Amino acid sequence: MSGTQLAWFKSSYSGTAGDNCVEVAVTEQTIHVRDSKDLARRPFAVGRRGWARFVSFVAARD
Repeated sequence: MSGTQLAWFKSSYSGTAGDNCVEVAVTEQTIHVRDSKDLARRPFAVGRRGWARFVSFVAARD
């Protein structure tokens, strides 16, 4: 699935001044992540289990 076919959502932690803009798109098996300021750069994708581990890791540091 190409990046243009995905439904992208901006992170609630993204900056309001247009900086630090992270977007995610969720599919059945994969979480896609991109920098909305640099659409020329390809997004990366991670499986749901890996995403859950990442989110847990970040939440523990917040």
